[in-house]
Amino acid sequence: MNPNEWITHAARLQAEQTAFALVTVLRAQAPTSAKAGDKALVTADGQIHGWIGGGCAQPAVVKTVRLALASGQPQSIRIAPTDATAERTLGDVLEFGMACHSGGTLELFIDPVLPAPQLTVFGDSPVARALAGLAPRVGLRVALVAEGASATDFPEAALVVGRDAVEPVVQQITSGGLAVVATQGRRDLPALKAALALRPQTLWFVASERKASVLRQSLISSGEDAAAVAAIVAPAGEPIGAQTPEEIALSVLAAVVAARRRRVAPALALETATAARPAPTFKLDLPPLEVGSCCGGEAQAVAAPEAAVEPAAAAPVKKSCCGGS
Repeated sequence: MNPNEWITHAARLQAEQTAFALVTVLRAQAPTSAKAGDKALVTADGQIHGWIGGGCAQPAVVKTVRLALASGQPQSIRIAPTDATAERTLGDVLEFGMACHSGGTLELFIDPVLPAPQLTVFGDSPVARALAGLAPRVGLRVALVAEGASATDFPEAALVVGRDAVEPVVQQITSGGLAVVATQGRRDLPALKAALALRPQTLWFVASERKASVLRQSLISSGEDAAAVAAIVAPAGEPIGAQTPEEIALSVLAAVVAARRRRVAPALALETATAARPAPTFKLDLPPLEVGSCCGGEAQAVAAPEAAVEPAAAAPVKKSCCGGS
């Protein structure tokens, strides 16, 4: 057996976008057939490519691999002889009892290797182009959807779909993942419908709040699920004061990364912190504020809410409308 055979299988599985775990034997107490340094690739369906020991150890390894692939977190395990199969946690090590007659002990490290998360970008606008170029640099696999687009138009995208109708999109792109609609006035509604059909974990729409509100009503009127439509995030992005297409793409990508890492959004954290403050003692009536255009939307006047402030409170900071309010 070629001890480095797992490398070939790793390349194949990554090309196929198949999740697997690299399992390494850390310590082996004789008698065991595996030795320290032995490695194998293990998939969720129990396929083992390489060598990490005989049949007694494999069920525990496969079970832990499935847990690691589900959580995305590595895990150390210890397989030791005992009269009955049992599991217990010893610090950060998961120990399995093994009723086999070999009598040896194995310690293994299970490192999950997951496919690159999918980001589907809709549109051929400057923001969409910038986003398709930036996203692969943070480990995202980009699928680009735009009417009439070709692979040569978006060389850094892993997949380009040249039609934005629902049927070709769902046929060629895996459901789930994350999605951004950055059409910016060109085929907004078809792109939003196709994006909703993918049932993404989070869907961002690069548009002003007023424009997004109008299109939400159109989507619901056309039969789209009201809860899914309400979950569309618009305006999109983090409040970094973005102005150029590249800066707006960076702002949106920051929000995508935060969602991928399951971080609390800054706006939510600020809202939570504000809610915890004691009741203020003064009120200040503010005049209406003139809000500039955002991602193609028109300028609009909005009534400022009645703000409750302490004496000598700092002036409010204006956020980027593409990334904030």
